[in-house]
Amino acid sequence: MTFSGGRRALLRHGVSATAGAFAGAAAVKAVDAIQANGPLPFYEGPAASIHADRRTPPKHAQVDTVWSVDTERKLVALTFDDGPMPNWTPKVLESLKRQGIPATFFVVGRNLAANKDIFRGYEGQHELANHTWEHKDLARQDLAEATDAIERAHDEITKVTGKAPTLLRPPYGHLAGSTMLTAAEFGYTVVLWSRQMLESDYRDDPPGLVEYISAATAPGDIILAHDTGPADRLVAIGNLDAMISGLKNRGFEFVTVTDLLAARHT
Repeated sequence: MTFSGGRRALLRHGVSATAGAFAGAAAVKAVDAIQANGPLPFYEGPAASIHADRRTPPKHAQVDTVWSVDTERKLVALTFDDGPMPNWTPKVLESLKRQGIPATFFVVGRNLAANKDIFRGYEGQHELANHTWEHKDLARQDLAEATDAIERAHDEITKVTGKAPTLLRPPYGHLAGSTMLTAAEFGYTVVLWSRQMLESDYRDDPPGLVEYISAATAPGDIILAHDTGPADRLVAIGNLDAMISGLKNRGFEFVTVTDLLAARHT
């Protein structure tokens, strides 16, 4: 399934035609509601999970949101957010190649557009998924803005890989009604995480981070890491091999998030 700018334009037009005349009033209502601790506007703004015309259902009837997968098998998905960037992503790919394991990269669309060659030679080994176009907080975006952020990244991933992504991770793990409505339009599964690297806790204790990830990870976990960002994240990048080896020693098999989802209840 592929999408073009037409969907984004159509949704923008629909939002504009239905609610454009009231956009200023809706914004004022939203601010007033937050300040008054009352309900946010039902059909406009980030909280709205229903189309403004109140008649149009989303294209897909269901959006799954997952933190991990229920399975008795020792499967784990390693995920990397925010790249690709030339400073760290190649180091991550080299570690994964040494270990012979796949991972899922939740890419920022504009970073992929600027650095698409980083994944050259790794086609078919790893999975690329949607982390929006420029990593803005979806919980602050209305339907037109969320659609633009998600579709632009969707189209870039499709162009680079030849395959439409099916997984969406919202920046910061923040969701709004508009996020879910956009995900329903694209048929996305929303992927959060059940384990993360906690780099800032182990900045000066790399063996501690290796021990934490190796010991705490459970079957079905989705592990959050990053392949760009603040310098303290390097404690995870520099010790990937040790963490992967530690989990392999416990009998874990690494899979993409898509393959992990396919193993639910097994």
